[in-house]
Order: sequence, then C-alpha cells, then structure tokens
Amino acid sequence: MITPRRLTEPCTEHGEGPLWDTVSGRLLVVDMLRGAVVSVAPSGLVGRYELGGVAATVRPRRDGGFVVATERGFQLYSPDFVADGAEVAAFDDSLLRMNDGGCDPQGRFYCGTMAYAETPGAGSLYRLDPDLSVHRVLDGVTISNGLQWHADGRHVYYNDTTTGRIDLFDFEPDTGRLSARRSFVEVPPGRGLPDGMAIDEAGGVWIALWGGSAIHRYDEKAQLSERIELPVRQVTACTFGGSDGTTLYITTSRLGLGAHAEPEAGAVFAAEVGVRGATQHTFAG
Repeated sequence: MITPRRLTEPCTEHGEGPLWDTVSGRLLVVDMLRGAVVSVAPSGLVGRYELGGVAATVRPRRDGGFVVATERGFQLYSPDFVADGAEVAAFDDSLLRMNDGGCDPQGRFYCGTMAYAETPGAGSLYRLDPDLSVHRVLDGVTISNGLQWHADGRHVYYNDTTTGRIDLFDFEPDTGRLSARRSFVEVPPGRGLPDGMAIDEAGGVWIALWGGSAIHRYDEKAQLSERIELPVRQVTACTFGGSDGTTLYITTSRLGLGAHAEPEAGAVFAAEVGVRGATQHTFAG
C-alpha cells in the first residue's frame, strides 16, 4: 500500500492542475479561483504568483515561460509569470469558466470549461494552437477535467467529472481532432468522481477522486491496480515529478467546506509510487 505524506501546509483554497517544472525543479499548482500560481519546492517551501482573475491550468512553453488558461481565454507568461502579450479570448460567456487541460505531443494546448452553476452540458473543450488561434473541439461537457495523451500519440484519456467515467478518444495528430469516444473505466458509485489525471511510463492512468479521499491507478486493461488514500475528501489532481520522476504530487481543495473543512484540505501531498511519469508535453506557442 502506498502511503502519501503531506508536503505543505494548506496553501490553496482550490488547488488544481499540478505541473512539475523541470527547468526550475519545483512543483507549480494553481489556486484556481484566487487567480494564483503556487510554487512548491521539494522541501515544501511555498511561494505565490498572484495573477488575478481565474488561473485554471498552467503548462510550460517550449521556448521558456508558461501558458495559463484564464477565466475565459489564454495568457502567455515569462518564466517569472510576467504577462507576455495580450490575453487570447476563447469565449465571452460570463456564466462559464476554464477548468482543466493539457498539451498534445504536437504542442497544442487544450482546456475545457464548466458553468459556475455546474449546468449539465454547458461546457466545451477548446484548443489553443501555437499560432494563438482558438478552436472548439468538443461540446456538451459538464465539468471538463483530466486530459492526457497515450504514449502512442493516437489516443486521449478524458474526464467529464459528473459522468463518473474515464473516457478514451481516438486522436488525429495532424488535425487535433477527437473521435470515437468510449468508456475506459467507470468509477464505482460512492468512490468519488474522476477529476485530474496523470499517466505513468507503464501506461497506468492515475485519477484523483473528488469526494473520494483517494487516487486510483488503472492499468491499460482498465483494472484497478493501486489506491492511495488521502486524509481529505476533495482530491483534485495529480502529476509526476521530483528528481527521478517517480514522485506523485497530489493537490486538494477546501472549496465550499467552510467551517467543516478537514485540517489538511488545501495542502499538497506527495507519494513515492515506484514508477516514472510519462513525458508531459509543452506548448509550442
């Protein structure tokens, strides 16, 4: 059984989208609804970049710096999170916000949306190309989460949280088109809802379970192979990092818990899982 350790004190209200920054050897986490990127050193030392608005997802740029999905678009940043150019708008509906995403092997950045009211089917999945053009690639989403590419580059794992499923799409590398959606795993009722996602070199899919106090790993045959239990209910996302890439970093949330929040909600946890994370792709813009 894998036992996680708490790496930080509670440092986010709604921690999400963890990213291992290989250039600086640190973990980056978004404090989503407070519009901040939180920097976590391997020692657990925490710093913050206050960006304002919503900071939904952060990913590295191939030539240095970062791209951040904002409330309703995308913003490029320098390595020190100074804005690089104007924000790129994706949509203008104030009832919606960006939520989670990732980059494909070709260097395109995807981020999906959700309604603030969690209105069923109101969200979409958007793609930001390296030329900064924006394309809508999937509609009818409720809470878009957990986007990761299979090592073959031709399949994508995806979570629409409220479905309780991890889905699998066919992926066309040349066009970025998604097709042939089908269920890969259905999380058993009562175990939590699938949120953020990471993939390891062996093809294992690691899923954060919102409301489930756990991370599940499923192998390529969709069999549950590991379960990591956390001392908080709202487990949001995970990513691989550390000096050898075998540390699984786990983000959590205290959003909506108020006085009933667990003492460790909003902290970052780490677990040594004995397998390296798969290559994480960068934005080519």
